[in-house]
Amino acid sequence: MAEQTDTWQLPQRQTVPDESGFFGAFGGQFLPPQLEGPFAEITKAYHEIENDASFIAELRYLRKHFQGRPTPVYHARTLSLLNGGAQIYLKREDLNHTGAHKLNHCMGEALLAKYMGKKKVIAETGAGQHGVALATAAAHFGLECEIHMGAVDIEKQAPNVSRMQLLGATVVPVTRGLQTLKEAVDSAFEAYMADYENSIYCIGSVVGPHPFPLMVRDFQRVVGIEAREQFHEMTGNLPDVVEACVGGGSNAIGIFSAFLNDPVELIGVEPLGRGTAVGDHAATMTYGHEGIIHGFKCYLLQDEAGEPSPVYSCASGLDYPGVGPEHSYLKDAGRVQYVAASDDECRDAFFLLSRKEGIIPALESAHAVAHALVKAREMKTGTILVNLSGRGDKDMDYVIKNWGTGGPV
Repeated sequence: MAEQTDTWQLPQRQTVPDESGFFGAFGGQFLPPQLEGPFAEITKAYHEIENDASFIAELRYLRKHFQGRPTPVYHARTLSLLNGGAQIYLKREDLNHTGAHKLNHCMGEALLAKYMGKKKVIAETGAGQHGVALATAAAHFGLECEIHMGAVDIEKQAPNVSRMQLLGATVVPVTRGLQTLKEAVDSAFEAYMADYENSIYCIGSVVGPHPFPLMVRDFQRVVGIEAREQFHEMTGNLPDVVEACVGGGSNAIGIFSAFLNDPVELIGVEPLGRGTAVGDHAATMTYGHEGIIHGFKCYLLQDEAGEPSPVYSCASGLDYPGVGPEHSYLKDAGRVQYVAASDDECRDAFFLLSRKEGIIPALESAHAVAHALVKAREMKTGTILVNLSGRGDKDMDYVIKNWGTGGPV
């Protein structure tokens, strides 16, 4: 069983974040004056409904009867035996409706929008999973939906673009800069500033100004709550290690949150991409420093002037230069270890899981699987629980174009 420092204890819910949205030194709300009022309105509305029995009841109903929750925990026995070492288990968020964990917070955000009387939801997306999830929620609740997506990601994630459009969303191509996730966030923020009276900006991860890191974390906690109970029921124990990929960090904080006070090792896996040179990776926690991006403070890949550096990953949902402020806090507190996996390691794990377990993972999730394979061999015995945050349908065109069908594994 992994050891945990005696000094760590999760502070009470009401103090993390504090009233100003800070997780220690990270988070907060750094906004242009015209958005201070709208964000205060969102904060007030969320605190009104977060413990409201009717809101919770409706959200629970939707999770069970619309999303298909709870998603199962699966013992990847063949993969574990082939790999040697610790046994690997998967929390199957790829089986959540729309194919990823993103719908967990999108249904909550859309329900909040209805409560506030908003007519439209606006968001960014990288891999397209958040865009599809929000478009799904908007269709369910009868809301307009506008998704901003980098032109590079539109080409890489064509199936998800089609899904968003079929669900009735307007997809706005972003052609500035690197034309990926960071630029999509910039564009979505601008659209929200122009129409905040009628719309709400539904951020796609545990990033952005307060209260979004808090809100998205709270909506994603269902993953960890389920996984902890399911794993204990299956094995009679808690896992020795819990791993998840980290871009912004919503799927990771969702599963980590249930294990923070347990003697469980927590590992977040970032994208190392093509290597350590600037612009070849998006390993924010590994190579970043404290900075401000998109209205909040976090670890940030940045140049000498403090501007966000260019980033890259084969996984469009991970190529963001910042990271959730709670992850930054947990890194400094020493509670979570953050490591990195390369494109090549991600590719190998993608094909291995596909061929040996019949599960095609999202490239984002394959980063966590890649490191879990390494960790399992190091441990030799014990258990690792991986949050398999999404399925790989969206990545088929990119994978086949760049890596073929993988050949025999």
